[in-house]
Amino acid sequence: MSFTYLQEIPTPLEILKLMPMPAKLIKVKAVRDKDILNVIKGNDRRLLLIIGPCSADDEDALSEYASRLALLQSKVEDRLVLIPRIYTNKPRTTGKGYKGMLHQPKASGDPDISQGILAIRRMHLRVLSESGLTAADEMLYPGNYPYLEDILSYVTIGARSVENQEHRLTVSGLDIPVGMKNPTSGDLNVLLNSVEAAQIGHTFIYNGWEVKTNGNRLAHCILRGAINRQGQSIPNYHYEDLIHFTQLYLKRNLASPALIVDTNHSNSDKDFTHQPRIAEEVMNSLAQSKDLRKMVKGLMVESYLKEGSQRVGGKVFGQSITDPCLGWHDTKELILRLAEKNN
Repeated sequence: MSFTYLQEIPTPLEILKLMPMPAKLIKVKAVRDKDILNVIKGNDRRLLLIIGPCSADDEDALSEYASRLALLQSKVEDRLVLIPRIYTNKPRTTGKGYKGMLHQPKASGDPDISQGILAIRRMHLRVLSESGLTAADEMLYPGNYPYLEDILSYVTIGARSVENQEHRLTVSGLDIPVGMKNPTSGDLNVLLNSVEAAQIGHTFIYNGWEVKTNGNRLAHCILRGAINRQGQSIPNYHYEDLIHFTQLYLKRNLASPALIVDTNHSNSDKDFTHQPRIAEEVMNSLAQSKDLRKMVKGLMVESYLKEGSQRVGGKVFGQSITDPCLGWHDTKELILRLAEKNN
């Protein structure tokens, strides 16, 4: 046996009892959930904008970022629903590097998952309390979801997880919208298969229990570009890509057909400065097609207080320690332009 058992992880029940969701925030979340659900279902013409840093590494910086978003939300509330992107787990392609606040509550410190669980719940609660905006997080580890299930209004399944059986089955038991990204290969049938699997009920093992789910009819698709055999980025946000995928999507007769376009990752060839251009191109495409306007329900953008990125342990407040992001000035301008275009 090559495992060294370090400490027993607190159960979700223990954490929720230690850090309960205040009654006033439960009411705030109920309103937010309804707004987001109505957009996904097509009952609300506003667009979702899932926006925030590549990784949530600093509680103070995330709280300030979300509070700034809240001020903008009041200005664009008739056009956009802003969802802070607070990703507390980070997939690492080679296994090296910062794995997120859940692993390392202090980015330059040692791993401590028990303290990390407390840190991410405290951060999510603080952001909601100070901004009034419920957030999105990535479900990198399905077993971790119960620690935040009463707080989150949106969940994403990443490109490297979307083919995983455990992720698909776990999504089938969630009652909030879950965006499932196309795999890095770009295979659209794999993506649609994942949504179909998530929308039906299953019986499986989950956190030590045999559970039964009814299916999540709010599971939907996110296009994030792809990588070809030569390692080159292949975007899938252009008008022709969106039309083609819409046709494939509708043939499946899935519930609540909805599409989010990720403006970064392989769509931008990992050049964060392209995100505003890509977002505006998508908006122009929606203006050209009623079918796309019905299908595309929002965008995903990586941004933070300061432009670019820095090394782990860097001293720039509100700058990414993983992938580079848009700075606040460009973020604000982008949000206002998107609101203007969504008429």
